[in-house]
Amino acid sequence: MRKIITLSLLFMGVLASCVQEEHVKNVTFKVDTNGIVNIESLGIRGSFLPNQWRESFPLTDDDNDGIYEVNFKESTAVNSITFKFVKNGFDYELKNSENRQITFEYKPETLIYQTKFNDTLATITKK
Repeated sequence: MRKIITLSLLFMGVLASCVQEEHVKNVTFKVDTNGIVNIESLGIRGSFLPNQWRESFPLTDDDNDGIYEVNFKESTAVNSITFKFVKNGFDYELKNSENRQITFEYKPETLIYQTKFNDTLATITKK
């Protein structure tokens, strides 16, 4: 019986040590929509949102410069997220391309993700 308890405690210790520690990820998304026609709204859908891929989370263009923005701050243990931007609630960008992706380091991070709607090129600035 003592052997079973010892093995059980050892097993639980190994499981507990495999759990990843959460770190704060602060990500600002900036999407240039200049030159994109008929844009009424811009959202983001992805693996990291509460309704993963089912609902768009809105970005805003408060200064009317054509660059929509949103900031997410989350404590998480995930090492990457995938996402796409969505025009007018249903028009996904990059239809024949892979989802966009950000890979995180195992530490707290503050990032700015800048791109143009429907363009695969992006710049990630770490602060």
